[in-house]
Amino acid sequence: MSHPDGVFIYIGTYPSEAEARADYGVVKELHSVGAVGTYDASVLTKDDAGKVHVDKDETATRHGAWGGAATGALVGLLFPPAVIGTAVVGAAVGGVGGHLWKGMSRSDVKEFGELIDEGQAALVVVGELKLAQALEKAELKASKHVAKELKVSPKDIDEAVRTAATEVA
Repeated sequence: MSHPDGVFIYIGTYPSEAEARADYGVVKELHSVGAVGTYDASVLTKDDAGKVHVDKDETATRHGAWGGAATGALVGLLFPPAVIGTAVVGAAVGGVGGHLWKGMSRSDVKEFGELIDEGQAALVVVGELKLAQALEKAELKASKHVAKELKVSPKDIDEAVRTAATEVA
């Protein structure tokens, strides 16, 4: 059942960081032609110690209104702080995480985390619902992927990011 005002999460795993980055480029291109709306995307990698690193390309951060808060919040929900090798901090992450958490079941969280554990790299994309169709047509090259629609309003995510920005300013 489609929710007209939902949020879509896509997580794909890849055998290498280069392959994840190639699909990350596809998502940026889809945004530049107006196919995906507001989104946030990050490439995740794991180091030899098993720590997860969130790698954001700063130009993509400027393009998406959520500026790292959505993928950072999702990673913060999926992994304990001791496993996250990148600082995922800020009021926006906390506020956005609360909205994402309300839209996910415990089994969703488990499925997302286990999928990321399987690959060497992952692409995480959080965005407006129209992202789902655009990514399907783009035929991303992930070895495995999971895609979920959350019954969360993108407007709530926007508001959490704006609120955090005014608290920091």
